[in-house]
Amino acid sequence: QVQLVESGGGLVQTGGSLRLSCAASGRTFRPVAMGWFRQSPGKEREFVADIKWSTGSTRYRDSVKGRFTISRDNAKNTVYLQMDSMKPEDTAAYYCAASAGASSPYDYNYWGQGTQVTVSS
Repeated sequence: QVQLVESGGGLVQTGGSLRLSCAASGRTFRPVAMGWFRQSPGKEREFVADIKWSTGSTRYRDSVKGRFTISRDNAKNTVYLQMDSMKPEDTAAYYCAASAGASSPYDYNYWGQGTQVTVSS
């Protein structure tokens, strides 16, 4: 059984920073990719960023490029999202996701419980 445990959400002022962490547990689980998604009330869940485990290649949604940085610690099966220069529109519940690569590298079938991020103006 794969579990994703997130931490690091909270309240921050505009222009501030937060760092999210997500640890994947499971005796033999090795992710092919891990990523972050977010969802605001009344909106659909949207992709934020992800990272391919073997190569470290990253992808970002346009609105966070240059402000957010995704990274990983292979030994700890942990992915991080460093969020800088935050804006009120970054306010959302942030979800960690992991792919075992069954059908494609970015087929996310494991999800965390979510952590709230609120950016005050």
